Amino acid sequence: QVQLVESGGGLVQAGGSLRLSCAASGRTFSDYDMGWFRQAPGKGREFVAAVTASGVATRYADSVKGRFTISKNNAKNTGYLQMSSLKPEDAAVYYCAADRIGTYYTLDFGIWGQGTQVTVSS
Repeated sequence: QVQLVESGGGLVQAGGSLRLSCAASGRTFSDYDMGWFRQAPGKGREFVAAVTASGVATRYADSVKGRFTISKNNAKNTGYLQMSSLKPEDAAVYYCAADRIGTYYTLDFGIWGQGTQVTVSS
């Protein structure tokens, strides 16, 4: 199965932008739907965004809609989460996830990266 490594997290001021990357290895990335989730201290993991294996269809949590953009470059075996207009409540550990085609609809992802920290200062 594919292995995932996130990068791009860091400290940003409220209103700023960050782009997270998710590098995939081990299997053909174009065979996998992909998602981003986040977990803030003391809270459960929550869905942020998902994209189909082809990269054509996307879906977002209401809390990030219009501010975040998920994308997938299968030629580079990399997924992205472009985050803009960041708010302090966006601070969390962000995880990318992947699984077989169809998981885009169920969000029941089974393959996870190690996470990358995003901190937003007010």
